[in-house]
Amino acid sequence: MSGKSFDEEKVELIMDKWMEKNRPPVEVRDQVDIAYRIKGQSVEIFEIRTSLFNPMNKIESAIAKTTFVKTQNIWKIFWQRSDLKWHTYDPYPEAKSLEEFLRVVEEDENACFRG
Repeated sequence: MSGKSFDEEKVELIMDKWMEKNRPPVEVRDQVDIAYRIKGQSVEIFEIRTSLFNPMNKIESAIAKTTFVKTQNIWKIFWQRSDLKWHTYDPYPEAKSLEEFLRVVEEDENACFRG
């Protein structure tokens, strides 16, 4: 998705298609799954796991985040470090489209997104 605006419906279509391709098999999704959320101009991808201590609880762990910067027409790419803060993904700090961001996450050349 490129263009000079954040079209939430288009973002959802792109993300839903990516999720279909990247989610764990149906039979394990009650134990581990991935999801995304949209907050303002940002899209965050996160993992959902069953708590080891209480199987009724689910724990979310950040995978990756991108934020659309309208003035620059780019998507900034972030990863979450052990300090639980979002940091610019230095090897690839920005993408020209949401699809490009998703390719960077899939390739994960530095094992920052999924460890």
